[in-house]
Amino acid sequence: MRPLLPLSALVSALLLAVPGAALAQDMLIRGGPIHTGVVAAPSAEVVLVRDGRIVFVGAEAGLPDHAGVPVIDLEGAALFPGFTDGHGHLDGIGAREMTLNLEGSASVDEAMVRLEAWAWEHPEGPIIGRGWIETHWPEGRFLTAADLDAAAPGRIVLLGRADGHAVVASSAALAAAGIDADTVAPAGGEILKDENGQPTGLLVDAAEGLVAGLIPGETRETRREVYRAGFAVYARYGWTGIHFMSAPWADVPLLEEMAGAGEASIRVYNSVTPDGAEALFASGPRSVADGRVITRAVKMYADGALGSRGAALFEPYSDRPDTTGLMQIDGEAAVPVYEAALRSGIQIATHAIGDRGNASVADWYAEALDAVPASERPNGADVRWRIEHAQILRPQDYRWFVDLPIIASMQPSHAIGDLHFAPARLGDARLDGAYAWHSLVDLGVVVVGGSDAPVERGDPAIEFYAAVARRDLSGFQGPDWRPDEAVDRMTALHMFTLWPAYASFREDELGTIEPGKRADFTAFDIDLMTAPEADLPNAKAVLTIVDGEVVYRAGDDTSRP
Repeated sequence: MRPLLPLSALVSALLLAVPGAALAQDMLIRGGPIHTGVVAAPSAEVVLVRDGRIVFVGAEAGLPDHAGVPVIDLEGAALFPGFTDGHGHLDGIGAREMTLNLEGSASVDEAMVRLEAWAWEHPEGPIIGRGWIETHWPEGRFLTAADLDAAAPGRIVLLGRADGHAVVASSAALAAAGIDADTVAPAGGEILKDENGQPTGLLVDAAEGLVAGLIPGETRETRREVYRAGFAVYARYGWTGIHFMSAPWADVPLLEEMAGAGEASIRVYNSVTPDGAEALFASGPRSVADGRVITRAVKMYADGALGSRGAALFEPYSDRPDTTGLMQIDGEAAVPVYEAALRSGIQIATHAIGDRGNASVADWYAEALDAVPASERPNGADVRWRIEHAQILRPQDYRWFVDLPIIASMQPSHAIGDLHFAPARLGDARLDGAYAWHSLVDLGVVVVGGSDAPVERGDPAIEFYAAVARRDLSGFQGPDWRPDEAVDRMTALHMFTLWPAYASFREDELGTIEPGKRADFTAFDIDLMTAPEADLPNAKAVLTIVDGEVVYRAGDDTSRP
């Protein structure tokens, strides 16, 4: 394995922009299909931007005076409203570029070859990595401490599963954390043990906290580098914004500082960790750099993930009848936080994957909304609360999303990955209501599309494809994977443009290409609205524009700090 580039070189290689003249916030865009996202006027020939705002969208013949305005020729590329990842982890996206990345490992053996190479190249200190997932592996099992010990003898190794809800620890790590046969898992967590009662090394959900102290501390500067890498990767993918889920409260001032210094190339909408709830409630919504970084939500966790059997179900897992999953919080703890959020004008986003987890959150939302009348809320009735993932629902529980209402923040790529194991976890009957994008949209529910990167790759083309195809990247769908839950292309476009704008209270400024809105655009080398379905995941962003500034253009070799 080739050694990693030094971080400074990595960031310079990823942060692509254009020469100074093209940074002007006036521009005329033409030369390719332009999809506005506006149902009544879905296409245009040209877009004129002045001072970072759209002033004209339409036919060439109707263009107002534009003398001296720089022209961007799409050269056949297709232009869209700026794509926003409605659920991602910006710090994890950046960290993935700097730690052991096991994404795409085809087997236990391949993952351990990568670990062995990394250990050889990094002979000092703990080894931290993420991205493995066993559902495609021929071995058909989780990683164990024994695997890690063989590849990196004597080393402290912590390798997170792709979903972030489980970590495998080496024997040295278990010993350093004091985990043995007698260790009791914390509430909401599980320590997997073998037939002899010894820990296998796998720690699920809350049990991950037992080894958190082994992760090397970070400085403010290393955190800044993590975010610089995350911004660079996402601008290159074509995202103009991200809803940053579980944003560390301690990092909010850093992100705001970066935005003020011009280092935040894309928009960030922060949903902070619960430790920041009280402070955010006291301050109210925060916004800096003309809205480049906004903080006005708190992210809570109700349950775990389906892959590690931590998602909370009403009935036992079909492939492991001894468990119904793990709740991370109960109503007694959650509802007071929700009520405080209502009184301070702060949005709530709660992670819920299993049907029991989702139903519990909906109940708690209803209880809080009943306890705090609209007259006591800065946002009145327009609270726009969200459930993040909403993966497994009972169809009778769709009503909560309509009646309260609740925004469903969902990640299409989860469905095309989970189709390989979800039927075994759930059984066929519970697939009704699983990844039910189409059913919810038909009921008028706002469904926000996201990627959950670094759990998934974080590529908007893959997410768009997953939403409209509901097939994995090889074209496989599997028997009765509820193909009717796929959505049409305009709906998919709204999932990544207009509806994330709505979910962040910015639909008047973002989400469509219309006069008066901010000039956020994404251009791809193929037309997502007309290209053959199988070609969609191979689309590449060629242009990313935020507030009328080109923050990425394919082929440019200069860096924008």
